[in-house]
Amino acid sequence: MQTKSHQILNNFDIKILGILLMFVDHIHQMFAGAGVPDWVDWFGRPVATIFFFMAVEGFTHTRNQKRYLTQLLIGFWVMNFGDRLVQQFFTVGDIALSNNIFTDLFIAVLAMYGIQEVTAGRRAHNANQMVIGILAIIVPIMMSVLVILLLVNPKTAMLAANIGMVIPTITLAENSIFLYIGVFFYLFRNNRLLQCLTIIVFAVINAGANSGFTFTGLLTTNTQWMMIFAIIPILLYNGQKGRSMKSFFYFFYPIHIWLLYILASFLI
Repeated sequence: MQTKSHQILNNFDIKILGILLMFVDHIHQMFAGAGVPDWVDWFGRPVATIFFFMAVEGFTHTRNQKRYLTQLLIGFWVMNFGDRLVQQFFTVGDIALSNNIFTDLFIAVLAMYGIQEVTAGRRAHNANQMVIGILAIIVPIMMSVLVILLLVNPKTAMLAANIGMVIPTITLAENSIFLYIGVFFYLFRNNRLLQCLTIIVFAVINAGANSGFTFTGLLTTNTQWMMIFAIIPILLYNGQKGRSMKSFFYFFYPIHIWLLYILASFLI
């Protein structure tokens, strides 16, 4: 891959950057009640965008896409049940431990897989492959609609929660429908400029999405627009793998969240 002189970050570098920013963000999440200032939250706003971008790189370069999806699904299950287990023994004020980026990544990557299969099926005139691709795209959407319908009825709300424990849904994802930025990254994977324009569009939408918009809110309660700063490492990305992280993220992500939550339960 031909790179430009300013593209100095490889895959490993960007993952480490994302992990560091995520760690700082979760310190704010768990210890805001202990006086950690709100501006610390700013560091975490680009994190999901960075991970969606890297998920495209992972999906398109992995030797086994189904195994990649399976790892994300297992991560989703481990995180969900781990969150519930930790909260059986520890509490941190009114902070609900519901972090699970694997939900978002799995649905986004599954949609990428679906687009790939539909495209390949059309070229090969393979109806079965196209159907598989379509199902990969629409099943998470259908399950999300089902969960919404169940949540509005108090009698079935618990069923919705239980479904969300085992099946990734957009409804219960950290980034909700905004997780589909990963799909746009996939569609524009050969055009870095369009990927960055996608971030700008999503950032603007996020900035105006909250009711009662104020400019002060952009630095306090409505900060997700700061995802726009993910453009910086993405523009600096040279497409090279760098050092291997193997499964580091799959272990670090849940463990650091649980440990921070447990530590906060003793200090707050």
